[in-house]
Amino acid sequence: MRQVVMYKPGDVRVEQRPDPTIVEPTDAVIRLAATCICGSDLWPYRGAEPVDHQVMGHEYVGVVEEVGSEVRTVKVGDFVVGSFWASDNTCEICRAGYQAYCPHRVLMGTIGTQSELARVPLADGTLVAAPGQPGPDLIPSLMAASDVLGTGWFAAVAAEAGPGKTVAVVGDGAVGLLGVLAARQLGAERIIAFSRHADRQALAREFGATDIVTERGDAGVEAVKELTGGLGAHSVIEAVGTQEAMMQAIGSTRPGGHVGFVGVSHDVTIPGDELFMAGVHIHGGPAPVRRFLPELIQLIWDGTINPGKVFDLTLPLDRAAEGYEAMDQRTATKVLLTL
Repeated sequence: MRQVVMYKPGDVRVEQRPDPTIVEPTDAVIRLAATCICGSDLWPYRGAEPVDHQVMGHEYVGVVEEVGSEVRTVKVGDFVVGSFWASDNTCEICRAGYQAYCPHRVLMGTIGTQSELARVPLADGTLVAAPGQPGPDLIPSLMAASDVLGTGWFAAVAAEAGPGKTVAVVGDGAVGLLGVLAARQLGAERIIAFSRHADRQALAREFGATDIVTERGDAGVEAVKELTGGLGAHSVIEAVGTQEAMMQAIGSTRPGGHVGFVGVSHDVTIPGDELFMAGVHIHGGPAPVRRFLPELIQLIWDGTINPGKVFDLTLPLDRAAEGYEAMDQRTATKVLLTL
């Protein structure tokens, strides 16, 4: 099969690799209908994380080709969506809704899903079958559910977005934009999106943003306070992972409010005195996407939401290196790879 491998920062190649096989009786092998490039894939691409001949990708949708002897909830021929964390979905942690922290979890990025085929461990706990075989128009949105939609949704839930709330979203990448969509679906009254890019601002408004703030850092915090009578937002989503973004999120939150953070943290430290005086709730981390998949798949299937609009560049798998460059240079928000 063909599979994307990152040799070193900035060096992405598509190679022929052995087809995956069933290793454990709880495995499934799927043939991907699509895959994509994640913003978190850019950290090693830019040299911010070590990388050496690493298979890439952790988002996936496709058709089940083979199942292990103990798999019961999906069958050959099912069109499935899976989380970027494989989990058993039966342990105490999973039953509490935190499948990303399952004691038996497997990060799909270590297996690599920017490929034609993929082995999915713990298939019963990881894969969710769609109601049927989707048309081409639904595949991008189902693809988004595997990570960025589920992550944005978790961020909104962690921030306790809901009716009567004002929500601010730090980050206008795919996760931030889908955090806007999630906040709207959860009933938020007002949604403030931080963005300096006209195309992303337009999509944020389409997804439900009521206000756009172009300022960042302390100026961004002041802009949110001006929009909220000096109080700050009830709920703030942090979808970047940098020091500035985290402090901007905390500063934009009113006392008693909630920060939901899902940006992959890089060198983020929160000064204790600022945290102590902020009076805010902070919750987040790797998203338990599996918790939300059944609901998200149904919302997509019914046409209620169309998160696939975050994909603004589609390329064949063989041109994955171009996709990485486009996202690195911010000429694309998120790249869909077709097979």
